[in-house]
Amino acid sequence: LMTGKRGLIMGLANDKSLAWGIAKQLREHGAELAFSYQGDALKKRVGPLAEQLGSDFLIECDVSDMAALDTAFDTLRSRWDTIDFVVHAIGFSDKSELRGKYVDTSLDNFLMTMNISAYSLVAVAKRAAAMMPDGGSILTLTYYGAEKVIPHYNVMGVAKAALETSVQYLANDLGPDGIRVNTVVPSWMWGPNVQMYCQWQASERGVEPEDIKNELASANALRAMAADTDVAESVMFFLSDRSSMITGQRLLVNAGEYFDT
Repeated sequence: LMTGKRGLIMGLANDKSLAWGIAKQLREHGAELAFSYQGDALKKRVGPLAEQLGSDFLIECDVSDMAALDTAFDTLRSRWDTIDFVVHAIGFSDKSELRGKYVDTSLDNFLMTMNISAYSLVAVAKRAAAMMPDGGSILTLTYYGAEKVIPHYNVMGVAKAALETSVQYLANDLGPDGIRVNTVVPSWMWGPNVQMYCQWQASERGVEPEDIKNELASANALRAMAADTDVAESVMFFLSDRSSMITGQRLLVNAGEYFDT
């Protein structure tokens, strides 16, 4: 699907992240990949993962700093004249403010969360579009908390709502240039975070973790827990030419929001 295509993965944190599953699928389908990172600590994690996928193209990038973002895309352009896709898997907020009530969100954290988690897509899309003279695909990741209240998601839910709306406006702005902008909403996925959740709920309720897993799976239309590879395959469709006439869309993978848990 992606042979001959080049793109940037932004937001890869570790080999448990969805961005890693997407990167693996892209490489398996023939894409050349560049990876952005912020700070030396993340570089130490991202570097070996990029190497596993045959990439030595690492770019330092702080998406909250427009000058740093300009420098990052200048670095990208120094090796590749054009790109075909960008995966934006970036979001951040002060965890201490996610534990309480949304009404207690500080102005500083609100602005920071919106900047990194929502505006960064706009800033990235503007710079990426300049490297897509023949069109391309930009994809970001969102969450169900953009639509309904999720405990302890708070300001991140508001940022994801802004992100989803930005996808539609960007799709309209960039559509005449053949650049598509879409988002994917993963439902419950089996991984370390969900495993920990199942263990915690099992201990609280006096049942087995497998019971909690089955309960979560039963809330999905397919009655199954998605894996990162399932989401990555859907992402592949949006990044490939097979979705050449699809833009401004929100794809729900493993439809859990149609059922109440």
